[in-house]
Amino acid sequence: MTSGRSVLLLAHTGRPAALRSADLVHRSLTRAGLTVRMLKGEVEELAAAGCALAPIEAVEPADAAHGVELVMVLGGDGTLLRAAELARPAGAPLLGVNLGHVGFLAEAEREDLGATVRSVVDRDYDVEERMTLDVAVFNGGRAEGTPTVRTWALNEATLEKGESRRIVEAVLEIDGRPLSRWACDGVVCATPTGSTAHAFSAGGPVVWPDVEALMVVPLSAHALFARPLVVGPQATVALEVLPDTAPGVLWCDGRRMVELPAGARIEITRADTPVRLARLHRAPFTDRLVAKFGLPVAGWRGRVEQGR
Repeated sequence: MTSGRSVLLLAHTGRPAALRSADLVHRSLTRAGLTVRMLKGEVEELAAAGCALAPIEAVEPADAAHGVELVMVLGGDGTLLRAAELARPAGAPLLGVNLGHVGFLAEAEREDLGATVRSVVDRDYDVEERMTLDVAVFNGGRAEGTPTVRTWALNEATLEKGESRRIVEAVLEIDGRPLSRWACDGVVCATPTGSTAHAFSAGGPVVWPDVEALMVVPLSAHALFARPLVVGPQATVALEVLPDTAPGVLWCDGRRMVELPAGARIEITRADTPVRLARLHRAPFTDRLVAKFGLPVAGWRGRVEQGR
């Protein structure tokens, strides 16, 4: 019987599949002697949907992941990004079970749920660290003093136009020097993890997660020089919304929003605190790309080993 171990379980309670999966995970983990935590709000939502879990440790978001061995997430990438907000400050690894569509951040699919729970009980997983971004906003336009807002991102920080009928005008700066001025729908600054998310849909490169770099991808930019850029991990990327133009909006991972008045400045650097992901499979990132995007590889023969 295992004791003294706890897992924080987060679920997309709006999905019927998540209700059934939460019940299965809870029963399996408690049977193995682990304590299962859930956010109070989710416990109440599950109970209202006829899925009352007991015993359960209902907790508030502020300290939900402190002291847990793992944060297990039942949902899509949006649910996992929400879980990252809880897990990152506690240093707890995230293990995602995909109940959505692509679920690129998830490690397992719903049909593998039983085997996934056994891996958690047996501690049969590795943990890798993913780079995150530190994002500072200066509404006065110059990086002097304390930022108006300081936040972070796992996938991307995106400058977007604040009004649907107007473009945003911004100057891109790399390491203290101006590079280009864009009139555009927005600009995505992404990590390697986020290279398969918003930046990918905007035509940015796919970057392997073990590469340390930042991507800058303009969205529908009216400019001569508007190619996606890849810069070093120690670079400081800054975007300045031009004065006397339309305001903008900053989104981090599609979850944290900051309104940007004309003249605002955003500074984006590599953060000191990573997000930790639990990995069950040792398959190469190439195989993950092929599986998640359904890429055509029929006809591949591979390298012929000498003597065979």
